[in-house]
Amino acid sequence: MNTSHQQAAERLMQQRLSLEPIGPLPAELAPASLTDGYAIQGALNRLLVDAGMGEVVGHKIGCTTPVMQAFVNINQPCAGRIFSRAVLQRRGRVPASGFVRLGIECEIAVRLSRDLPPTVRPYDRHAVAEAVGEVMAAIELVDERYQNFRSLGVPTLVADDFFNAGCVLGEPVADWRSLDLAALRGRTWINDREVASGLGELVMGHPLNALAWLANAQFEHRLPGLRAGEFVMLGSVVETQWLSAGDRVKIAIDGLGEAALDLDA
Repeated sequence: MNTSHQQAAERLMQQRLSLEPIGPLPAELAPASLTDGYAIQGALNRLLVDAGMGEVVGHKIGCTTPVMQAFVNINQPCAGRIFSRAVLQRRGRVPASGFVRLGIECEIAVRLSRDLPPTVRPYDRHAVAEAVGEVMAAIELVDERYQNFRSLGVPTLVADDFFNAGCVLGEPVADWRSLDLAALRGRTWINDREVASGLGELVMGHPLNALAWLANAQFEHRLPGLRAGEFVMLGSVVETQWLSAGDRVKIAIDGLGEAALDLDA
């Protein structure tokens, strides 16, 4: 293990668990590349597992749509991991005090029925579709736990799992192949008022293009690959919606159903 990567991971873990807004890493610890960022992410996630966050069971992909790339001023997808204790089912409830600044995103998620190992030959969306067992409507919980995310640099955001703070997974749909995922519309409501909507095609032209990107990133950044049983959040079809204590959230994806979240004071 690279010593500076381990030290960076330890610093990020302490800040995340204490809800101390994360600032720039010291120059000698800051990742110089995305591959360094993913290496620190791996070290951080091992520390968080040991700290009681549960096993790493899923993946998130951020910045897969033009609206999200414009929102965070990052022109490429970025990935993070999700822990079992942060996965909620159908309708979740979380305390506002558990986050620095909580937001939610409306997403299509998939669960893999077979492995997608790293390979030098790139995957396309048709190849990765063969590994998809189920598709779900989902809410990603994102935490703006940074002093200023725009000044941190993408590799450091990647090292910290790129804003992820958990998710709410809707009912799985096994016969998803009858659906045109690119044509599905996702909608978000906060306190019974619709606040945003967007189509699946906004996610890299087709949601499964995001899954192909993640599978290909495994080889590019020397990552272990995607495994059967894991789920992948494919990216938000709308801009992040920031919440206040007491808010009630619902998202719905055409043909896939709903997921909901209550934010307690």
